[in-house]
Amino acid sequence: MPETPPEILGFQHIQLEAPAGCEAAARAFFGDLLGLAEIEKPANLRGRGGVWFACGAQQVHIGVVERFEPRRKGHPALEVRGLAVWRARLAAAGVQISEDEPLPGWQRFYAADPWGNRIEFLERAVS
Repeated sequence: MPETPPEILGFQHIQLEAPAGCEAAARAFFGDLLGLAEIEKPANLRGRGGVWFACGAQQVHIGVVERFEPRRKGHPALEVRGLAVWRARLAAAGVQISEDEPLPGWQRFYAADPWGNRIEFLERAVS
């Protein structure tokens, strides 16, 4: 039987780090504010803390680390529709919003999650 050639199919999930006790804030931000559906963690991983969410065909895992420091450079980028509405919604919720250099073909901004991790929101520019 021929061997299947190796191939990367895409991302299954991204993981963001958070401090212990982060679950309520994660549910409020990723679940309530961003509208992502929570996914039940496997029983053998529940004791580690954190919470998981569906994000399209991918997942966002919020993982607890003992010595947490926010990630201000490395980040997930969420492709969205209605970027201006997202910006207003996040700002109204008190989320820190920041700008960066233009990216050809895209409109974008950055937001901070409840622990200061950087998250990019992008929408394809209409030409």
